[in-house]
Amino acid sequence: MSTERPSRPKMPQRPPEERIKDFNEVPLGLSEEVAVAEARRCIQCKKPTCIEGCPVEIDIPGFIKLLSQGELDGAIAKIKEKNSLPAICGRVCPQEDQCESKCILGRRGQPVAIGYLERFLADYEREKGVKAPSLPPPRDKKVAVIGSGPAGLTCAGDLARMGYKVTIFEALHAPGGVLVYGIPEFRLPKAIVAQEVDYVQSLGVELKVSRVIGKTFTLDDLKDEGYQAFFIGTGAGLPYFLEVPGENLNGIYSANEFLTRSNLMKAYLFPRYDTPLKVGQSVAVIGGGNVAMDSARTALRLGAKEVCLVYRRTKKEMPARIEEVERAEEEGVNCIILTNPVRFLGNENGWVTGIECIQMELGEPDESGRRRPVPIPGSEFVIPIDTVVVAIGQGPNPLLLETIPDLQLNRRGYIAADAETGATSLAGVFAGGDIVTGAATVISAMGAGKRSAQAIDRFFTDSNSFPEWRQ
Repeated sequence: MSTERPSRPKMPQRPPEERIKDFNEVPLGLSEEVAVAEARRCIQCKKPTCIEGCPVEIDIPGFIKLLSQGELDGAIAKIKEKNSLPAICGRVCPQEDQCESKCILGRRGQPVAIGYLERFLADYEREKGVKAPSLPPPRDKKVAVIGSGPAGLTCAGDLARMGYKVTIFEALHAPGGVLVYGIPEFRLPKAIVAQEVDYVQSLGVELKVSRVIGKTFTLDDLKDEGYQAFFIGTGAGLPYFLEVPGENLNGIYSANEFLTRSNLMKAYLFPRYDTPLKVGQSVAVIGGGNVAMDSARTALRLGAKEVCLVYRRTKKEMPARIEEVERAEEEGVNCIILTNPVRFLGNENGWVTGIECIQMELGEPDESGRRRPVPIPGSEFVIPIDTVVVAIGQGPNPLLLETIPDLQLNRRGYIAADAETGATSLAGVFAGGDIVTGAATVISAMGAGKRSAQAIDRFFTDSNSFPEWRQ
């Protein structure tokens, strides 16, 4: 009898020629039969290193064991002991660099498909109907969470499950933060985000939208309303630009604007939603991260005939997930590597017509550990183009930070906060996610929200945990 273990399943997905015609989700998810079989590949290590790779500390062997036994309800309940947003994490978390990278099976073969299994269980629960867990007696403490992105939702959900009265304040008209304005429908359907937000609200969390801190209210206003602790999870929403000549031409978007118009403002459903978004026949996206991939794939679906990705390093150095790069290329995105824009060209009407670029070569590693791109003199060339999307990162929005003058910032202009607790320079004020670290992953923001929720609980029960505030 053969003792060979089955191989890791491939995620079924829609064919490229079909999926580029709409914004429907691309991966289709695993069947129950395949998910259970994959769960049985887990060897249930005595010292499960996979948990070390999970920023929200899910009991991975625990939920996989239950799934392998066909106990689906128990498995999803085990996940939600630590993670209130499993349907989101199962879709957009880079498991290959986190929990799966620590899987023992991956040392000699293929790691367990932890992300696929989390998605399967979350989708199973959604189809069956999500039920809120029993909650502890309420505590007489009010917490304000600024921002309803992954960090804020996680912090609010965890605090609510401890019995605290929590209110989320969101600047936009819809909750979800980057989950709704930044990640396209084909990668993360908005109905799923809405259901995860509904689950957090079912824990007793109050949600107030269209509330812009620094404009419609301040931290002092919230203190006057009786809030005693605060979590700031507003993300990094200020787009970076290349700062090269011609960048003010029409037809050049930041990825923030491009994706927000398409996702949150539903330009992809124009004219049903009155949000026009001009996309020409040829589109260039500058960058190599997940946001760049999302922008390029969105441009294809909006009608562009040719889409290229202009990146100054090689594909090996691209920070985007490998599967997202592969899907973009399957759909027809052309990656132009070792290339850096130096000037945008335009016509007499002020519209962009091309990008003057220079070829690059890789030199010594920079502070990020990646080899630094170095220009090759005399290698300039022009890429004719109708539309450009600049996706090279985001910084902290100064609006929030200017309204809290005593809040200390780090040298990069983000909120200075303790990595373990999220504690800031102000007593009772915590922060986490991209507003502290700069642009990072959804799951890392969730981990920050979880750690701050635990710290806020200690702040109320043992203020001596934060001696720096008493100095």
